[in-house]
Amino acid sequence: MSLYTPFFTRWQVGAAFTLLVLGSACATTTQPAVTTPAGAVVPNKFAADTTLRRIATLQDERRTPALLKYLESPNSRYREQAALAFASVQDKAATDAVNTHLNDSEAAVRRAVAYALGQMADSTAEATLRQQIAAEPNAAVRAEVLEALGKCTSRAGLPALVRLPTSLVADTATLVGQSWGLYRAALRGITSEPAVARLVQLLGQENPRSARVAAANALARTRGLDLTPYAASLVTSAQTDPSYAVRGAAALALGKASHAATVPALLATLARRDADYRVRISALRAMNAAMYVQVKEAAWAALTDANDQVAVTAAEFFLANASQESGTLFLEKANKLVQWRVRATLLAAALKQRSVEQAQAAIRQAVQARYTAAGSPYEKGYLLKALGEDPAAYEFVRQATFAPTQQLVVRTYGLEALVAMRQQADFPEAQRASFALALRQAAETGDVALLGIAAEALRNPKLNLRPLLPDLGFLQKAQAKLVLPRDLEAWQSVQQTLDFLLKQPATPTPVARAASHPIDWAVVSSIPATQRVVVRTGKGVITLQLLVEEAPGSVASFVELIRQGFYDGKNFHRVVPNFVAQGGCPRGDGWGSTDYNIRSELANLRYGAGAVGLASAGKDTESCQWFITHAPTPHLDGRYTIFAQVVAGMDVVQRLEIGDTIERVELVR
Repeated sequence: MSLYTPFFTRWQVGAAFTLLVLGSACATTTQPAVTTPAGAVVPNKFAADTTLRRIATLQDERRTPALLKYLESPNSRYREQAALAFASVQDKAATDAVNTHLNDSEAAVRRAVAYALGQMADSTAEATLRQQIAAEPNAAVRAEVLEALGKCTSRAGLPALVRLPTSLVADTATLVGQSWGLYRAALRGITSEPAVARLVQLLGQENPRSARVAAANALARTRGLDLTPYAASLVTSAQTDPSYAVRGAAALALGKASHAATVPALLATLARRDADYRVRISALRAMNAAMYVQVKEAAWAALTDANDQVAVTAAEFFLANASQESGTLFLEKANKLVQWRVRATLLAAALKQRSVEQAQAAIRQAVQARYTAAGSPYEKGYLLKALGEDPAAYEFVRQATFAPTQQLVVRTYGLEALVAMRQQADFPEAQRASFALALRQAAETGDVALLGIAAEALRNPKLNLRPLLPDLGFLQKAQAKLVLPRDLEAWQSVQQTLDFLLKQPATPTPVARAASHPIDWAVVSSIPATQRVVVRTGKGVITLQLLVEEAPGSVASFVELIRQGFYDGKNFHRVVPNFVAQGGCPRGDGWGSTDYNIRSELANLRYGAGAVGLASAGKDTESCQWFITHAPTPHLDGRYTIFAQVVAGMDVVQRLEIGDTIERVELVR
């Protein structure tokens, strides 16, 4: 899904957000800047090489035939750059031609080709990649080949990833590549019992750290696994691995081994005692409703953890899993909390418990009173989301959402709350018509967020809204007023609804072409290879190094917006504990954009801690919103452009909260 809008819900419940991984030891990763003499200006690689600019332009324009010609260049640097270009273009018509260059004489070219083939995810490359495992003499290239194979293997080809050639079973790089290949296959839902068993073996501390990280995350993220037979190995990793990334992912995987008697107590211990807050978050997210009674005391304690991200995660645990608790108890605990987001989430849990009528009314009134008193639009929004747990608050939330002078952020949260409320099993039959009319009113406002949210609700088959709104003309009129590409996300939501309700084939997304916003090479030429950016926030200063050589179009756009002062005064509108802090939205609610899109630039970089990426509504739809990862998040690799890296101020990034201000963004030497 888009990184513009939230995954699942704004409460961020679930294990999908604890993604603690480190890049492969053999893969290109985002790195801090190379130290240079004070005041030194290091030109970027495009400054004096018109051919590299030409290749990047062809990549931006998605011109496959012209790029293929550069794969035949006598200059290995150009062959490498042309191969990497296909990692962003991803034109499967070029697979066969790219495939043939796995035998290039230069290891750097072969590695770029392997990465591109993985990005193209074309199963027709599977056989060649499989053959290359044993034939490849270079260790780093071999690791890339194995990972690429995981991105395009079929189920029938999976055994080639599970069983390495005998000559390679002790090779460090090969083990790393195997682990990442199995991880990539698992993300695609391709796994097997032998593959799971091999991943568990790769967790052993005798294996390279990068292999352990990939294995732990594969086990944590693969759906439908019962890891109870492997509980002992996971427990050992979660308790003793020297890497927080391995411990955290192993703890998350333990949520799939909950039938093992020792697991709840171990998770409770990790949530209380692990020295790294990221592992404590993973332990909380691994806890589930079945183990609620055994772990709730640890979760209560985590509500006052010194780290706010841990406290938020603990509140989310109660919202997702608490049952047969007193709503009044949650209210009392919430009233003692200082951090507004933790408090609002716990108030949602209080309302969700469905106390007796008098107590429920008292909780509802307390939340409404806090809403009225709150000064921050983000706190107001969260309190409306809390009220979304109680259908009796329908009229209050409806009026707040559509108040004539309501702030954009609050309106967006409010409509989400109304949709969540309508999904409650006890939503009154008598108010269903009113809700349908509220959706129509939202669409007719022309506000992109309200229109997008309303359209999504209308295509929800569980809500069955079509009989109440048989004429879809209001949606079509609202869509006609949208401006592309600025309003693309709302346009997509409406079009998907129209296609669904009218039972017509899916309409292709109208992605803007490169000609509408080409790479500004004059701007790129003005950006040194070591260009840094200072982001001044209410929590402190964050320093980024721009990766102009890997993402010239994205960096040029970012620099131009900085020079315009575009980001000054904006907010971080989305912060997911131990995942991302996201900002740069001109609306402040995640639905804003510029009047142009840029194309995805998917270089061979990893989302490590402090990677800075561009949000999008799909490939080639990037604009102004950007995010910083709290910890390595490899499921984003190759899907979202990385254009910068935090080189100072990660402690500030870890402290950012929803609503914190981006006071000023400046280019510095």
